[in-house]
Parts: sequence; structure tokens; C-alpha cells
Amino acid sequence: MGKRNWLILAIAAVMWSSGESEAWAARPNIVLVMADDMGYSDIGCYGSEIRTPQLDKLASNGIRFTQFYNTSRCCPTRAALLTGLYSHQAGIGLMTGDRGFDAYRGDLNTRCVTLAEVLGHSGYRTYMSGKWHVTKHVNPDGPQYNWPLQRGFDRFYGTIIGAGSFWDPATLCRDNTFITPVNDEAYQPDTFYYTDAISDNAVTYIADHFRQDETAPFFLYVSYTSAHWPMHAFEKDIRKYRGKYDDGYAPIRDRRYAQAKKLGVIEEHWELSAGAMDWDAFEHKAWDIRCMEAYAAMVDRMDQGIGKIVKELSRQDVLDNTIFIYLQDNGGCAEYYGRADNSGRKKDFQFKPFGPNDLQTKIWPPMQTRDGRWVRTGPDTMPGGEDTFVAYGLGWANASNTPFRGYKHDGYEGGISTPFIVHWPDGMEKKMRGELVHSPSHLIDLMPTFVEAAQAEYPLTFHDDQQIQPMEGVSLLPALAGREVNRTAALGFEHHGNLALRDGRYKIVSAYRRDQPTRWELYDMQEDRTELHDLSDKMPAKKQELIEKWQAWADRVGVQPWPIKRP
Repeated sequence: MGKRNWLILAIAAVMWSSGESEAWAARPNIVLVMADDMGYSDIGCYGSEIRTPQLDKLASNGIRFTQFYNTSRCCPTRAALLTGLYSHQAGIGLMTGDRGFDAYRGDLNTRCVTLAEVLGHSGYRTYMSGKWHVTKHVNPDGPQYNWPLQRGFDRFYGTIIGAGSFWDPATLCRDNTFITPVNDEAYQPDTFYYTDAISDNAVTYIADHFRQDETAPFFLYVSYTSAHWPMHAFEKDIRKYRGKYDDGYAPIRDRRYAQAKKLGVIEEHWELSAGAMDWDAFEHKAWDIRCMEAYAAMVDRMDQGIGKIVKELSRQDVLDNTIFIYLQDNGGCAEYYGRADNSGRKKDFQFKPFGPNDLQTKIWPPMQTRDGRWVRTGPDTMPGGEDTFVAYGLGWANASNTPFRGYKHDGYEGGISTPFIVHWPDGMEKKMRGELVHSPSHLIDLMPTFVEAAQAEYPLTFHDDQQIQPMEGVSLLPALAGREVNRTAALGFEHHGNLALRDGRYKIVSAYRRDQPTRWELYDMQEDRTELHDLSDKMPAKKQELIEKWQAWADRVGVQPWPIKRP
């Protein structure tokens, strides 16, 4: 630890002993909840038919941001969320593979600090339950310098890698030790399901925090894998949605579009983007209906788990002074994973069952269940069970992202837009309860928001006196009082060659096209946030201005042209 950081702790100790303990004790707890691979309209308070009463209640007593941005993909979103920097600055401009440039190492670098490191060194206890996915080192015997406990968390339960079976997740860990659902002595439910495990362990951390008579506030990061493929869910939850999706994609999109306008989370004059698939022409309707029923059940189950966390906060009488935030890591996912048929290859093949200490060796998809069954994919496989591995596909991703165009990976609004709910009764004006905030905001804003709310100090040096990059975002706390968020800089985006920049009411975006030059489009986000009317020919000067701003941002954070060519 650098000298500056010891100084911060010393100052904190003096404050505590010199009569300022009440102010420090009143610092809010922070619970940061993030879902995986879900679209803008996938929860009830943003227009969905999926039942999310817990999130809806938090929204009704808190505020909803309507123009909050992620990075369009899981790893870079987590890097930006954890560090308050653009993902490239944190070393994860793409995913967790090393592409040979500092911005694309696939590993959190030491020129950044995490929320847990900053809050932990400011007197908070820090806990995490769920998906990590910000390191290239994921093997049991590999280095752990970028695992949660080594990046500031006091306790961790979850997966180091990004996705996998909900019934038997790979890279499952407790603190620094790999475990399986079978051999984990600390958590043995009647039926293991990863979403429940994330929720239940989060609840345990809160209960333990107060059982140990902690006087310090806590930071809890809850990182769900729901509703990322595969579509795994309990039958009792799937049954709730029987018949809901029988008419296909278009009716769901139309109903969500109408409801989102009624709720005010989209503007009345924004047009609905085009449908992606023709339901009548799709051959495997029963299968796709089941896919969306399972997807809805996954979201439903996550909401139930969020309810458990809220209930425990209420039981401890700390809900009102807890900053409770919900968001998603990218838009709805149109990836084709698990939608090709593999049933004919090893239809009756039986693997050797796993022992209690055996880990899954193949993750996407796993080859077998713990009891030795072949994992099935494709339209002959009704998803939900542990021996299935299916994604919900393009048509339903299009519905998830209603009313926007684009998907996970993209710089269009469907790729980078997320619900963002903030619930903090003690820290917001009563007049703001249930209100909407339309200020464009970003993951990079979480660090300065928490630093301000927690009376924390963001270090100049850390990691043995390593110089730390300054925060990129702005505090969102003014929005809780009904004031404007004080942002002057444009927001930049790059992932997989998909580019964008949001500057006030205008946005430029470019979709990667193999072997074609970059083609920028310009949109007015006040009049046309669904990006259907390109203003390039009408406003060439504005477009060029934003292109130059994007290039300056890209050069500053280390963006490389796609496909990346190793140095």
C-alpha cells in the first residue's frame, strides 16, 4: 500500500476518534445489482410483461434513469463499472484475451482501482456475490492477483468466468477456492440454481455483517448471470408464462412499446424500430415460445432474489440508508449459441458422472451434466433443464430491446442502453420518488457517485505507489435532488469495431462491417432515439465535429482499429 493510502486511513481514524463518528456512521451502505444480457424493456417498470414486482417497487420509491449507458458487452462493462474508467483504460477494451495492447490485455491493470479498493480503504466492508469476468486467469492453479479478494473485496462467492450452466456453474469459487455445488459446505440448498445461490449468499453477507456487530457501512456487489444463455429455469417459474408468447415477437414488441411510452421511459414521438424476424415464417414456433418462457422465468427468479436482499436490508433496518442500484451489462443478446442441433451426434451417449470435487472442464457449452448426461442443443431441445444449452435468439432479443435497434455488441441504443434504478430514501428529495431522470449517464459515473456519497477518497497512487488514472465520470447525486447532472465531456464507445459517441442531444454510431471502411451515422437523440433517421446529409458539419471528438477520445483511451493487429 502506498504512503498516501496509509494517510487516508490515518485521517479516517482521527475523524472517528475526534467526535465525527456520527457522520461516518451515517454513511450509506451500497448495494450494486447488475443483471446479464437483458434488454431495455425487460423489466416491468420499463415496459415488460415479465413480473418484476421487487424492482418495480424500488423504482416507485426511487428514481429511474432513461438514458443510462453500458459498454454493450459483459467484460468491458464490468471493467468500467468497477473502476470508474473507460474499459480500455482499465485494460479490458474487448474481452479477457490478450490482444497485445495495454487497452486490450483482458486483465484489470494496476493503473486503476476498483470500487471495493476505494470503499474498503475508506472504512467500508466489501462483499461480492456473482459473476466476476475481468481477468484472463480462470484456472484453479493459476495466478489470482486479479480475483475479487485481491482487488479489494473482503468476501466473495461466485464465478470467475462469464457464463455457463445455472445448475452446475463452472469456475464456482468461495473466496479464493474453487468449489462445486456438491462440496460447498457453506451452502447446500434443496436444489442448486445459480441465481438463487447469488441471492442467498448476498443475503448471508448482509446478515453476517450485522451479526458480527459491524459499525462500518458495507458495499455489496451482486452480479447475476441471469438472463444470459443458456435458458435454464425452474418449471414452476416457466409455468407462469405459459401462453404469454404464443403469438410471437411482434405483439410483445407492440405492447412493450405502448407501455414504455405510458410509463414515460421512452418519448411518445420515438418510432418503433423494425422487427428482426418474421414469426409466421419461423419453423420452430413451439421451441421459440419455450425459449422466451424460460427467459422470462429467469428474470422472474432474479427479481425474487432481489426481494430477498431487500427483505434482509429491511430486517436490519438499513434499507432507507442504503444506496440500492439496479442495472444491466448490455442489451438483449442475439447470439446463436445453442440454437444449432447437436442431438444426433451423441444422442444416447453416457459420460462418467462427476464426483463431488470434479469441476466442469468445458464451459460453453458443457459436454455433460454432473450425473453424466449429454448436454443437448437446437430446436429439438426444449430449454430449461440442466441437460439443455440454448439461447433465446434474434427474434426475442429484438423484443427485449424494444423500441431500439441493435443488440449486445452494438453501438446502437439496443446494445448500450440499460434500465438504471436508484433507491435511497435517506439521500434523495421526497419529490423525486418515482420520478424519471433523462440525463445521459454511464457506468463511469458510479465511482464518483459512490466516492461522494461515502465520503471516500479516490487515491492518486495505489498498488505499491502505482500512479492511478483519474476518474472519468461525474457524480449522479445531483439527480437525486432534481438537479442536472454536471457533465461536459462526450461519452465514447468502442467494442469489437462498433463505435459511437454521445454528445448532448446528438450521437454518431458506426457498425463494424468486414472489409469495409468506417461509415458514421448521425442521430438526434431528442427527436429520434431509436436511430431511424440518419442526419448525415443534413448536418455534415455536426457529424464531422463528433467524429473528431470520437477520434480524440479513442486516441486518449487506447482504442485500436478492428480487427486488432498485434504489435
